[in-house]
Amino acid sequence: MADRYLEADTPELRERWGNWSFNEKWDAKAKEAIARYPEGRQKSAVMALLDFAQRQVGEETDTQGWLPIPVMEYVATYLAMPIIRVVEVATFYTMYNLVPVGKYHVQVCGTTPCMLRGSDDVLETCYKRGMKKGHTTSDGLWTLTEVECMGNCASAPMVQINDDNYEDLTSDRLESVLDALEKGESPKAGTQEPGRHTVEPVGGPTSLKEMVSENHDYRGEW
Repeated sequence: MADRYLEADTPELRERWGNWSFNEKWDAKAKEAIARYPEGRQKSAVMALLDFAQRQVGEETDTQGWLPIPVMEYVATYLAMPIIRVVEVATFYTMYNLVPVGKYHVQVCGTTPCMLRGSDDVLETCYKRGMKKGHTTSDGLWTLTEVECMGNCASAPMVQINDDNYEDLTSDRLESVLDALEKGESPKAGTQEPGRHTVEPVGGPTSLKEMVSENHDYRGEW
């Protein structure tokens, strides 16, 4: 389970982020998101604005981005809503980073399907590169988090790195992905199984060809 806590609200944090605001690009996106909602429902855009804020912080820090408390306060003011409501959203959804992270946020699924398919080996591969759960490497490149199910059970084990999922992993396949990212390349996202394109059966599509009617009992054929 991913640990969830807010970065301490220190004078240094206030000095760095206290005057933060959307730049022109993200301000335009924020206004566009708000405009999708009817009058009086603008607060419904809070999830989008938190995402925009995190992405701008990421651009400013050359990381995946995170949400300092002053940045969340800015979003609250932008939407005219209590700060606690913004914090409630940010702390509930794990796609929002509450503490600083590295350039690449490696989130390893450790739920049962991924565990049975080798997520321990995936974690071990990360450890061998100097990663530690809940920490960022000294070079600022990697942050490692173990998370709960991300919905890719049919192509387990998987990791999410920033906005991309990498599935059907082995130690060697993850090494190749991490090597490419370290070089500044963009490795192919999705399944890493040769010949597989999405989550179709590895052996090819199948069907219940013998089911001639909705009442056909095919249990004996299993």
